[in-house]
Amino acid sequence: MIDVQRVSKNYGSIRALDQISFEMGKGEIAGLLGPNGAGKTTTMRILTTYLTPTSGKAVLCGHDVLDSPIEVRRSIGYLPENVPLYTEMRVRELLHFRAKLKDVPRSKRRRAVAEVVSRCGLADVENRIVGNLSRGYRQRVGLADALVHDPPILILDEPTAGLDPIQIREVRALIRELGDRHTVLLSTHIMSEVEAVCSRVVIIARGRIALDERLENLRHDTALVVEARGPADAIRNALAAVPGVERVRTTGEHDGVAEFEVQTREGDDPREEISRRLAANGWPLRTLDARRSSLEERFIDAVTRSSLSVHEKEAV
Repeated sequence: MIDVQRVSKNYGSIRALDQISFEMGKGEIAGLLGPNGAGKTTTMRILTTYLTPTSGKAVLCGHDVLDSPIEVRRSIGYLPENVPLYTEMRVRELLHFRAKLKDVPRSKRRRAVAEVVSRCGLADVENRIVGNLSRGYRQRVGLADALVHDPPILILDEPTAGLDPIQIREVRALIRELGDRHTVLLSTHIMSEVEAVCSRVVIIARGRIALDERLENLRHDTALVVEARGPADAIRNALAAVPGVERVRTTGEHDGVAEFEVQTREGDDPREEISRRLAANGWPLRTLDARRSSLEERFIDAVTRSSLSVHEKEAV
């Protein structure tokens, strides 16, 4: 449904996106995460044909964003972060107008509008002037606008911005439901939102893909917390040499005790070998505990590693 291959975007001398690639299949819900300025909105604007890529290729529902922008727009529903609405129109009037612009057949228009009014919780305000609505209700109107032509792909930029906790829960439930019929790419800063509605996470940092992984795999991802008495550098090197260990990070050092976070490869459990090696070197083991990594920790780790990689290249 969405196929992005080595897409880059330059603004003068600034590279906002640097050869990003990812794919999404039918019915998949993916969360697009990243710090401010990472390239999330630029990615979404390219996919919705509001921006053209400097290089690379983006194809949605078999249509290239450069060669067939009209067909791409027919295939997507887009909810931007700041929803542009005709504030002088009534809600139902606006949705009928937008359905007409999106080529919803006249015979199906009334039913299409009624469906999105119901799905987005707008029945109580459908006859009110849009400009008199709260920000939360305007966000719902924008979501209804994105859905009114029943597109196969939905691209949602901060879909719960401005909503109260009850509305957020309702919109999240709606997005989960939409995954049965639509491919959904949503951008958010809220980790719990991704965990609540998404099956996959794509993290962008400094214009590059820092992590692209299914959430079920991340939930099985564990790290080991290790505390041992002895020289921190030597212990760290010994831990890094244990089979099944992917990364070792020193998290603290006090009173001769060094603390580490040990990232293991999927399916490996090197705790017994760690214990043996530390004992063989005469370093008393104080803690050896398995802890499941949170999405927030993986986000910070991915962004940090991406930043270090960029600094290393600049140094070279």
